[in-house]
Amino acid sequence: MTDSTASPTDAFPTTASPATGPEPTPTVIELDSPPDLTPMLARVAAGALPLPGRGGSKGDRTLPDTTVVLHDATVDLDHLASYAEVCGFRLGSTLPPTYLHMLGFPLSVQLMTREDFPFGLMGMVHVANRITQHRPVGIDETLELTASVTNLRPHPKGQQMDNVVVATAGGVPVWESTSTYLKRGSGADEDAPTGSVDVEVATLPLTGLWRVPGDIGRRYGAVSGDRNPIHMSGLTAKAFGFPKAIAHGMWTKARALAGLEGGIPAACEIDVAFKLPLLLPRTVEYATQRTDGGGWAFGVRSRDGKPHLAGTVTPRA
Repeated sequence: MTDSTASPTDAFPTTASPATGPEPTPTVIELDSPPDLTPMLARVAAGALPLPGRGGSKGDRTLPDTTVVLHDATVDLDHLASYAEVCGFRLGSTLPPTYLHMLGFPLSVQLMTREDFPFGLMGMVHVANRITQHRPVGIDETLELTASVTNLRPHPKGQQMDNVVVATAGGVPVWESTSTYLKRGSGADEDAPTGSVDVEVATLPLTGLWRVPGDIGRRYGAVSGDRNPIHMSGLTAKAFGFPKAIAHGMWTKARALAGLEGGIPAACEIDVAFKLPLLLPRTVEYATQRTDGGGWAFGVRSRDGKPHLAGTVTPRA
């Protein structure tokens, strides 16, 4: 899954044709436990194979009106500890802002590997992520998670859509995530807005240096379940056009937010745009700056100033 500019950063490599058919019928899939990622990711690996119902012109593409609901979701404290370690967070009584992405990820994959999803997950590029934290979420809370895909629209390089996950407690939203994915190819509109975060990463004040190890993709993949081959090793990454393995975009976001711990407002929006791939291993610069109203601008860049991630933290009332 990856960036919206040059080469892919978090891409499930390869392609598949879009779907045809009438307007989607609303569907709700209710779960009492998280879906198993293993068989779903096996289908992703076979995503280049044509499936029944795939094919057609760009005008026929529609997103399914499907919602996946996971009831009574709770946090496994050992998993939380592993996540905190690999991303650099401290353990406390509330969850890191990015942690619920782990619980929602299997729901998102289930939606995007169904036969009624009009694109193969192989080749989808994760270009941006917005997290809205309405309040800190306690580590012992029981939540309901819902996931859906929506807002198919043009992008200068193809088409983009949003994968939305919402966590509620007692029927009240406490956390939301919108992950924007790009499908390169037909449907492109060079004038279409990309929604990129308005941060000039090269000019932000330097906060510190990260030495990102070569195994961070495997370590984060073990925690997140996202074992995309472009993150696992140089050998598997080369098979998909990358010179080396690359870091997960959501690991980079989490690691950047770990550097702001103690300074993130209780209620906030955290926007990032994923830029150039972060090849592993690599030393990169971490840059941050306070903004008006108690927010932050932050970024991760190479030593020559090229951006890997641009982000903002904006307080909410």
